[in-house]
Order: sequence, then structure tokens, then C-alpha cells
Amino acid sequence: QVQLVESGGGLVQTGGSLRLSCVASGRTINNYSMGWFRQAPGKEREFVASNTWDRDRTYYADSVKGRFTISRDNAKSTVYLQMNSLKPDDTAVYYCARIVVLPSVPSPSDWGRGTQVTVSS
Repeated sequence: QVQLVESGGGLVQTGGSLRLSCVASGRTINNYSMGWFRQAPGKEREFVASNTWDRDRTYYADSVKGRFTISRDNAKSTVYLQMNSLKPDDTAVYYCARIVVLPSVPSPSDWGRGTQVTVSS
């Protein structure tokens, strides 16, 4: 099992930017596809973005395409989510997870605890 810890969330105004990080430990993520998910209050968890271990392929939810960018640094065992042009609808707890089936099926166990992102209008 891999341990995942997210950081970088916070409060930002509409149109602002944040960069989330997800640091892995316990097992290397170099051979894993990784992804980001989010859950807003009262809503189901939804897929945000994912990429393959070699960064060859990336996938995005339609709602974030063109605004969010997923990246990774395998040497640092870290996955990033750059979020630009943020909207109030992006307000949610953001989680990173290991992806077992691309583009968006997560491992049932390899999840972080999440980081809160709040976008004010």
C-alpha cells in the first residue's frame, strides 16, 4: 500500500490559482497511474484528472479541461494539480489516489486524506 498526503489547498478568489501537491511514501509511484478527485458538500466524489506513470497520457474531466493541469515528478514521488481560473464550483475537498484502470477508476485503498479548496465569489 502507498501512503498519500495532499497539500496546497486554501481559500482563493474567483479567477485565482492554486497548486496542489500529493506526496507518496511507502511504495514508489513510478509505475503507477495517479489521479485527482474531488468532493463538494452534498455531492458525490468526482474524477478531476489523471496521468500515466510515464506522463505519456493525461485525462481531464470536461469541467476542468483547459484550466487544470496534472503533472508529476517521479523522482520526488509527487503528483501535482495546477488549478487556474478557479470558479466557486471548484470548491471541494481534493484527493489524490492511485489509478487502477485509466482514466478514472481509483484504487479502493490508496487514497490521501484530502485538502480543502474554497473559491470565493
